[in-house]
Amino acid sequence: MSNKWIFIFLALVLIGMIALTSLGIAYAGGIRGIGLLGICFFLTGGILVVLAQVIPAGIVLSSLVGATFSSSRRGELPIRAT
Repeated sequence: MSNKWIFIFLALVLIGMIALTSLGIAYAGGIRGIGLLGICFFLTGGILVVLAQVIPAGIVLSSLVGATFSSSRRGELPIRAT
């Protein structure tokens, strides 16, 4: 089994768990019928959009912090955050 199929499977599991959690929250909130399905997709889509924005932003922020506190020259010492 290649890594590609493992990543696809894990992505589907993540989306499925988010969808089931959204469904449970909507059901516990008192939404019934076809509205339950709509709210489930709305919440799942919203969570996935937020994750799609937060993960790259975290990567950029960690790169910025790493570049700020490390030296690009061999002879220099990095700045210490105290």
